[in-house]
Amino acid sequence: MDLRQLPKIELHLHLDCSLSYKAVSRLAPGVTPAEYTRDYVAPARCTNLAEFLSRSPKGFGLMQSEESLRLVTEDLFEQLAADGVVYAEIRFAPLLHTLKGLAPERVVAFVERAIDHQSRATGIEACAILCTLRHFSAEQSMQTAELVKAFRGSRVAALDIAGDEAGFPLDAHVAAYRYARDHGLPRTAHAGEACGPESVWETLRLLDPQRIGHGTRSHEDECLVAHLRAHGIHLELCPSSNVQIIPSIGSWADHPIDRLYRAGVSLSVSTDSRMLTPATLTGEYEGLQRTFGWRESDFLKTNLMGIDAAFVEAPVKERIRKRLAESYGTLALAV
Repeated sequence: MDLRQLPKIELHLHLDCSLSYKAVSRLAPGVTPAEYTRDYVAPARCTNLAEFLSRSPKGFGLMQSEESLRLVTEDLFEQLAADGVVYAEIRFAPLLHTLKGLAPERVVAFVERAIDHQSRATGIEACAILCTLRHFSAEQSMQTAELVKAFRGSRVAALDIAGDEAGFPLDAHVAAYRYARDHGLPRTAHAGEACGPESVWETLRLLDPQRIGHGTRSHEDECLVAHLRAHGIHLELCPSSNVQIIPSIGSWADHPIDRLYRAGVSLSVSTDSRMLTPATLTGEYEGLQRTFGWRESDFLKTNLMGIDAAFVEAPVKERIRKRLAESYGTLALAV
């Protein structure tokens, strides 16, 4: 089984945390490979999510102009093409790219245009998710939600909240998510990564997302697992990133992805941040094959669950399903 050649769906991918060394060296020519590894890549084992995220300003700090946003988007599509990705949802926080005077609307417009151009050029179907952050104010969160609405009908597809889950409560973001729900905007939200299942319960109750970014620690609560399964709430799982961040997951063998999968929870596999976590989807698949004995049928099933949960119109979903079916052949008929 050539895992690199398998077509892949990636729903959880941060643009501003996925700069390759090639991209960084073009934007900051003096950075050496050793400095990139030291300053841009998070430690192999972090004490908490906050330590992991401490490297992220190195990425978005280089993305403060239209040209840099274009270059980083182009760089990410090169990574996706090499990895066999056929559909990607690329998330970023527009307000982080205004440090040198770009207006948030201009940031979104330019990244949306760059994603559209790269999608057409590479054949990789893609859309964008706009992130608010845990430490943002209520006004900043509402501004982000309003940007999702303003760009509805473009490559901009949904709202997300990311950032230090343990350090900041959700109170400031409830109104933005209510606005998104009332306007029919798709919603995902990071939870169950730095904190336990209670964080997932709270996020579902206060924000009402259709998907959960990570949700890794959901397995600690059987009632939550049953709730996720019964309501079809999709988990965007990122094994290597989770091993890097979550102290209770000491190795791949400790990761709950296989238990959640066997329990019937809708989930898919992503890399999260290809800079902070030097990961590829091919590498994630290799880890799942090596650790849990996943086969082609398992990768096909999770990719189909991913496209079912994707924030994209039905015709695009059908095109992706067709590509999966063509690649997996008769196996696709049995799933």
